Amino acid sequence: MAKLLDKTKKTVSKKTANTKSKNLAPHKLMLLITIVPREKAEFYEDFVGGHGVNASFTVSARGTAPSEVLSYIGAGDNAKAVIFSVVNQDAEKTILSSLEEKFIKVRNGKGVAFTVPLTSTIGVAIYKFLTGKEK
Repeated sequence: MAKLLDKTKKTVSKKTANTKSKNLAPHKLMLLITIVPREKAEFYEDFVGGHGVNASFTVSARGTAPSEVLSYIGAGDNAKAVIFSVVNQDAEKTILSSLEEKFIKVRNGKGVAFTVPLTSTIGVAIYKFLTGKEK
């Protein structure tokens, strides 16, 4: 009886392992969030899009510092744009380092960029679209 139970456990664990390996997504996705001055939003949208981003959208935002404080320290307007982009994890470091370089070189182009892992998507079609593997 004990041998039969051990055999059953091994068979079940093999099936579970096979199922898990089949269900794993081959490309992990990251949500890239880029916060830039609003007048530079289109520039950064195009720049990020050139790195293989398949889905991206931008929203207008406003910084949290009061206008009086910004004018006092000479920081100017607090109108911002937040760009949400879905990128493959493989390209994450390249995009972030390229953005860092642009933040330094572009006049009035300072910004913040970071990524958050996407742990799941609903549907194979959506996943394929986000990874660019829809064909």
